[in-house]
Order: sequence, then structure tokens, then C-alpha cells
Amino acid sequence: MIADEKTQALKQAAVQFLKLVVAGCIDEAYEKHVDLLDKHHNAYFPVGFPALKIAMIENHSKFPSKQLTVKHVLGDGDLVAVHSHIVQRPGETGLAAVHLFRFEQDKIVEMWDCGQPVPPDLPNGDGMF
Repeated sequence: MIADEKTQALKQAAVQFLKLVVAGCIDEAYEKHVDLLDKHHNAYFPVGFPALKIAMIENHSKFPSKQLTVKHVLGDGDLVAVHSHIVQRPGETGLAAVHLFRFEQDKIVEMWDCGQPVPPDLPNGDGMF
């Protein structure tokens, strides 16, 4: 597979992972896309993907109607960044989020995430997306 095709496949895998998680198919998301022996960098959860998986399951139970709208997907070699709008409850303004994934052998082996709440009265007329 040439580099562009490989990067496209990784971009699709990253988006599919996030969509499965938001849909509550967290076990499937992890089975298909994550090497559980590797790491995430979310400061709010213990070390390791198993801990993050548990947190995602708990989050889905609290917010089963969560919506994810992918805005941009960037790929560079084994790194993929997904910029998205996440709304936990209908009617809320949500969160602008970026998830950065590093892949090895088609599996996520490292993940970073950061987010910024969307203000209800956004002073920036250009918006966040």
C-alpha cells in the first residue's frame, strides 16, 4: 500500500474509532482499533487504555445521546488528528475537541485529546469550526 493510501486508511480508522465510541460500541471500537498494551495521555484517567476504556463506558452511560460531528481529519505518516464538535446532551453548545492518534500495525498505540467548551455567546464571529 502506498503512503497516501495507508494514511487514508488510518484516517478512516481514527474516525471510525470515535464514531463507535460515541455510539456506545466501545468494546467493538477497542477490539478493532486499539492495542490495549499501549498508552493514552488524558490527564484525568489512570495509565493505560483499559482505564480509558472503562471511563468511556461510564461516560456513555451518563450521556447516551452524545453526538460527534467530525470537522477535519489530518494525517501525517502514522499520526492522525481529528477535529470535532462533541455535544453531550441535545441543546448544549458542546465542546470543540482534537484527538491525536499514533498508529502501529493499523492499531492505535498512543492517543492524546484536548477540548475547549463552545461558549453559548460566542464573541468570535468566525466560530470555532
